[in-house]
Amino acid sequence: MSYETIKYEMTDHIVTITLNRPDQRNAISNTMNLELQEAWKTFRDDKEALVAIITGAGDKAFCAGWDLKDAASDNFKFEDYEDYRQAIYNTDGFCGYTKRADIFKPIIAAVNGYAVAAGMETALLADIRIGAENAQFGATERRWNIISGDGLAVRLPLIVGHGHAMELLITGRFIDVHEAYRMGLVNEIVPEGKAYERALELAKSIAALPQGALRSDKETVVRGIGRTLEERPRIETEMMMSMWLRKDSHTQGAQSFLDKNLEPSWPNHGL
Repeated sequence: MSYETIKYEMTDHIVTITLNRPDQRNAISNTMNLELQEAWKTFRDDKEALVAIITGAGDKAFCAGWDLKDAASDNFKFEDYEDYRQAIYNTDGFCGYTKRADIFKPIIAAVNGYAVAAGMETALLADIRIGAENAQFGATERRWNIISGDGLAVRLPLIVGHGHAMELLITGRFIDVHEAYRMGLVNEIVPEGKAYERALELAKSIAALPQGALRSDKETVVRGIGRTLEERPRIETEMMMSMWLRKDSHTQGAQSFLDKNLEPSWPNHGL
């Protein structure tokens, strides 16, 4: 498949989505927004795609946010209330596939350089974030009176906690990768230029696992957000029961352990 502003590549069941506007520090234009939406849906629905890595071209920026040339055009108008209502409920996102929570496959972000505003929102789509030494984060869009429109005010508190999230959202200050690590925003710090290499190594180890259990656990966590203590175990039970419906049953794994076979075969990737 061919895109203008991103690259979509798959090797050995691992998809790499690269934001590919390095001269614009990989800022998300209207075109990139639509291409990202298509790319994430392709990854979600492709049975051969097991793990995704999201990264940015070049070493200066993972993503510098919304392309302010598009932001300055002010071409987002509503004819009437019905247009407004449809925009609220039907949009997949303004800077990518950010308004949905239906990808239960593992996602890793390899962050190099600036990941600010919509760039930080893009990094928050990942389950695991690998930060290079030169990575910087921040809700810098507030300097230009632009709100967090792609999940920053929703996902950031879930990841770093209410206090850290409110400070970053209100001040708009930059934080380096070490502070991001202390907050829990970054899972691992690597030398500059090594974020993608480490993300790929991690993706290969995840892709080698049976996928059924890890996808089910991710789905339990994601679908449980905002639910009551009674509702969340029911979702977990639903996922537990799914083990009996898979082509590669959990019973195969249990029997392999009893047979001292520590590397069982999963012809259907554990699904």
